[in-house]
Amino acid sequence: MTTSGAQHARHRRYFLMDIPLEEATAHWFGAMEEGGVLEPTSAELAPLEATDITGRITAGPVWAAVSSPHYDAAAMDGIAVRAADTVGATETRPVPLTVGPQAVWVDTGDPMPAGMDAVVMIEHVRRDDDDPDLLRVSDPVAPWQHVRPLGEDIVATELVLPENHRVTPADLGACAAAGLPSIPVRRRPVVTIIPTGNELTPFNAPRRAGDIPEFNSLILSGMVREWGGEPVVSAPVPDDFSAIRRAVSDALDSSDVVAINAGSSAGDADYTASVIESLGTLQVHGIAIRPGHPVALGIASGKPLLGLPGYPVSAALTADLLLRPLLERLLGAETPVRPRIKARITRKVLSPIGEDEFLRVKLGRVGEQMTATPTQRGAGVVMSLVRSDGIVRIPRHTEGLDAGTEVEVELLRPEADVENTVVAIGSHDLALDLMQSFLRRQRPVVNLASAHVGSLGGLAALRRGEAHLAGCHLLDAATGEYNVAYVRRYLPDTPVAVVRLVGRTQGLITAPGNPLGVVSLDDLLRPGVRFVNRQRGSGTRVLLDYQLERMGANPEAINGYQREEYSHLAVAAAVSGGSADAGLGILSAARALELDFIPLLSEEYDLVIPMEHYRSERIQPVLTLLNDNEKMGQEFREAVNAMGGYDVSRMGEMRAILP
Repeated sequence: MTTSGAQHARHRRYFLMDIPLEEATAHWFGAMEEGGVLEPTSAELAPLEATDITGRITAGPVWAAVSSPHYDAAAMDGIAVRAADTVGATETRPVPLTVGPQAVWVDTGDPMPAGMDAVVMIEHVRRDDDDPDLLRVSDPVAPWQHVRPLGEDIVATELVLPENHRVTPADLGACAAAGLPSIPVRRRPVVTIIPTGNELTPFNAPRRAGDIPEFNSLILSGMVREWGGEPVVSAPVPDDFSAIRRAVSDALDSSDVVAINAGSSAGDADYTASVIESLGTLQVHGIAIRPGHPVALGIASGKPLLGLPGYPVSAALTADLLLRPLLERLLGAETPVRPRIKARITRKVLSPIGEDEFLRVKLGRVGEQMTATPTQRGAGVVMSLVRSDGIVRIPRHTEGLDAGTEVEVELLRPEADVENTVVAIGSHDLALDLMQSFLRRQRPVVNLASAHVGSLGGLAALRRGEAHLAGCHLLDAATGEYNVAYVRRYLPDTPVAVVRLVGRTQGLITAPGNPLGVVSLDDLLRPGVRFVNRQRGSGTRVLLDYQLERMGANPEAINGYQREEYSHLAVAAAVSGGSADAGLGILSAARALELDFIPLLSEEYDLVIPMEHYRSERIQPVLTLLNDNEKMGQEFREAVNAMGGYDVSRMGEMRAILP
């Protein structure tokens, strides 16, 4: 072993703790309390017109410098009078008043003339036709009626905002009215984010195999800004103990918090925990949560240190659980509690005993029931952060959740957004992804949540009342008809409408140039051809099995028949990545990844919609888009056509109402 290697080996940590989240948080925060690390940041004056002042936290009480209004002011257009002079005035017997000694014309906001204590609205004043200085009042007023007295809103020296208050737009108006050009707010805590890893490259650089685009810092810095901090992102640091230690040491001099991203586990190139220990004290290394188990927490130079996992979902989750409350403490504010709602989980979820799992879900109200559909669970699946509406915490002493279990969901989006969601569960098609964008353009409050579980899975979801519609392309071997026979079989007692979305072409997706010359399903049986399949229950899998049976071919003779992916894009990605030579899919997926496509079969892709939803207001935007012959509908059809391999001539057509 080299000297450098020996030095690094001495600093590696080959163990992780397994501490429950609440215990780990209490231990770390307790140590910071004892060390005086959690003192709020210093105060700074922020001008009221500063673009970032909304949401800042006040660093002390804010007192009014002047009263508002700072004089007795007329609250109406009319005449200022002495209230006693209007006693007895009626419509039939108006009281005469003389301009000057008894009445003074005023507009709203004018100072009240000396000696006057009320304002008569202009609607209740008539001029004498013969004498312009003679006025007649038809409605009496009480003392100080229609007058804003000095300090009615704010009195000088009055408390306008308390300490540790989150500034709102209305607060800015109140402070301006109180004569305050600026207010004291907490300095934004500076959080330095240090990405680590030999394999990291700029996210906008050309990518080669083995390169990992560094975008975690974009996610983390955005979260820090949202929570009131000031993010500083360092250049990526290689997996080298001395280099990481130097970067962290430098960051401690200029930061309130340092977050090291990646290298927090216990592998050969994981130095985060040992770096923290070498600079200060390591309080926690490993928390019993999933994703995000390999977290390192410590203190150095009187500053909090966090080692966040490298996978994006893990990094985001652990930042939310640990960095967010830390920043709120440094700002002297309470962490806002996210709303929670009850929902039923749509499919069985297995979870390891011993770790709290934070499961991301997509939500939608189907009938009277809120449903929660799990998104992809991989710690590296960044799109799960984009698609999720909420988080379900599965306790560490359970083995998971059964389908239909009622769960509590912590909302990541406003509840109104969830209530306006159309839930589509079933076969994957890129036209559905495109529809989501067009629906938002047509009606920004409408969301389409699409889960890819295959055509049979979609029909099962409709049977359980978990979706508004299901994408389906199931070929009945006995009749050669698409979808209707399966709908009759799986939804015999559910009235449904079967609506055409598209006709489409299925074919073989191959690498550019089709190097193995794969042109038919027979070629999948050749030695050396690696296939990637769709999951059981998908329409593509049913179609493949139907064709193989007609050929008299044994599916097990196909190399890769057992390898399953859950979308056409995933099949195309496997071919693009070189782990498969061919897959059965659609032209739009092949085009999306610049792959070759050999068309083989035409099929019908329909939307199956229970009649209770078909007639509901929620589903109307979908039906309107499919049947729209004006600009929006035409643009949607043209966009679907442009992806390739689609026939949109019968889009929106009612194929059947069953039973």
